[in-house]
Amino acid sequence: MDFSIPAELQALQARTRAFIADELIPLERDARCTPHGPNEDLRRELINKARAAGLLSSHVSAEFGGLGLNHFAKAIVFEEAGYSPLGPVALNIAAPDEGNMHLLEQVASPAQKERWLRPLAAGKIRSCFCMTEPAPGAGADPGMLMTSAVKDGEDYLISGEKWFITGAEGASFAIIMAKLENGDATMFLADMDSPGITIERAMDSLDTCFPGGHGVVSFDNLRVPAEHILGELGQGFRYAQVRLSPARLTHCMRWLGAARRAHDVATDYARKRQAFGKPIGAHEGVGFMLADNEMDLHATRLSVWHCAWVLDQGALGKHESSVAKVLSSEAIWRVVDRSVQILGGQGVTHETVVARIFADVRAFRIYDGPSEVHRWSIARHILRGNQHNAH
Repeated sequence: MDFSIPAELQALQARTRAFIADELIPLERDARCTPHGPNEDLRRELINKARAAGLLSSHVSAEFGGLGLNHFAKAIVFEEAGYSPLGPVALNIAAPDEGNMHLLEQVASPAQKERWLRPLAAGKIRSCFCMTEPAPGAGADPGMLMTSAVKDGEDYLISGEKWFITGAEGASFAIIMAKLENGDATMFLADMDSPGITIERAMDSLDTCFPGGHGVVSFDNLRVPAEHILGELGQGFRYAQVRLSPARLTHCMRWLGAARRAHDVATDYARKRQAFGKPIGAHEGVGFMLADNEMDLHATRLSVWHCAWVLDQGALGKHESSVAKVLSSEAIWRVVDRSVQILGGQGVTHETVVARIFADVRAFRIYDGPSEVHRWSIARHILRGNQHNAH
């Protein structure tokens, strides 16, 4: 297992880092950054900057305008992008679009790819992924899916309600998870301006980095032709894993960059701020927090790189994905929380970017499965292994 970074990837890393520093960090206080993410005008400006820099949609194949990076290379580039809250949006690698592009490239028909994937990869449009539902519907347990898809001639009529749908406001199309009459889950593609789709409201949330924010979306006899089924009938849960396992890992990559940014801001402050006759970083109370940050960042990076390498071999299991997600999300949270503490009063204001990162990363312990569900899954894996070994 070789984690050395090839020269060409080092060059791409340096180019991405310079792009973030020179083009995006100066825009972080732009008035077009709203409580529900960058507005469309700013998003398009960011996309154009990344396109001009040759950094757009790095995870997508060259056939659809991307750089075709493997998972290990993505780990390098996505961390650099995450260093600014605007980075993933600019590079067109933010959730949910990044995961949707991956899913479409793996599963969609040629016609579906031309209609939805190509403009999405070009940054011309946005998308959303409609799976999570209000109680008693699907949340951490996807088996509780309530949204229905009833066959009507050659079409399907979809009805139900979804919430926490990231990017719904302003999205051009949706990937919708619905349950067939026999109980099997299936994914459907639909344009968001189709009759039968209503964005009920935007949900106020701690994070402010996702364009369109998070919305409540209802479907009332939405008519979807059979040719807009994504993949095969009844394979929705299997395709969800095609999307979610890599998406959990790319979340780790991006938020690692954000945590590194918070740590860098805190470190700079700890060098300069004086208290009791010396820089606060020279006091063990602060210095030890910086040391703990460094260790958490290092452990997270090794976990992410390991999983990316395994994924490139085509062998990453759900268990390993869960381990990386819990380890990373909780270590990243600790890094950012300590950074707030080191900054003191400045840490709880928007004098620096750290408070914004703090609010954004808190949700990572919930997105793509809360830590508790992943721990439960990991425990089941351990017990199955022990039972097997006993025989």
